[in-house]
Amino acid sequence: MADEITAGGITVPLTHPGKVLFPADGITKADLARYYADVADRMLPWLRDRPISMVRYPDGLDGQRFFQKNAPSYFPDWIRRVRVGKEGGEVEHAICDKPATLVYLANQACIEIHGFTSRVDKLDAPDQVVFDFDPPDGKRFAEVRRAALWARDLLDGELGLTSFVRTTGGRGLHVHVGLNRRADFDEVREFAHRVAEMLARRHPDAITAEQRKDKRGDRIYADVMRNAYAQTVVASYGVRGRPGAPVATPLNWAEVEDDALQPGQFTIETIRARLDGGADPWADFAESRHGLGEAAKRLAKLDP
Repeated sequence: MADEITAGGITVPLTHPGKVLFPADGITKADLARYYADVADRMLPWLRDRPISMVRYPDGLDGQRFFQKNAPSYFPDWIRRVRVGKEGGEVEHAICDKPATLVYLANQACIEIHGFTSRVDKLDAPDQVVFDFDPPDGKRFAEVRRAALWARDLLDGELGLTSFVRTTGGRGLHVHVGLNRRADFDEVREFAHRVAEMLARRHPDAITAEQRKDKRGDRIYADVMRNAYAQTVVASYGVRGRPGAPVATPLNWAEVEDDALQPGQFTIETIRARLDGGADPWADFAESRHGLGEAAKRLAKLDP
């Protein structure tokens, strides 16, 4: 088994490459590192210039995980860092702008990589708004798909925006809208809350915007809590710390309309064929950014 991987001209040594991170699947640290090297060209555009947080599993999925924001001092100098202000101080985050950074993080048993919804040159202005449709335990994925499609109809059909959808690598779907960075987080979060509440009013038996779990019942939760300063969202093509090593995968809307879609069907074992054989369904994301002014006016005029 290889004990080093060269990515983007930088050679990254692997320590204990045979360590199994996904026990039920036999997926090793080396497998994870090779996956991240292979998908770097697709993944880095969604991470470049964004502070990241890491979810690390030093002993694999069967061990304890921890969520880490700061970039440790032992990270190599070629990994870019940025200091981000927080209440009472600041945190030095890593930034993934090189294929080798992805490989290095995998060697640190960092399975999940989560990025800010804003970029370092304007951290207080998000470049996307995110709606996370999260099912309660046992909820059928068909109902998650239906909720995401209702969101698309509202965002695109009535508010004049352009929405994009992806699997989360978990049980739900994320719907994103690209923004032109003229609104701050308060404005974006308020807009997202109003959209979620509109969906809940229109479909009260199917969707809820309630943050408290004991008030949601068996409805799909339209979660907009990631639309805040320094909150993060899993990177597209990033692996999740779940059995099967599922991947957060950009989709086209026709796939969401198809009953065959399943939340965990894209994994580090299956996604390569998709990437080798198909176009990027989010290829137009950067060219489809919007301001929220007109959309907010249209939303205010809609009846519940």
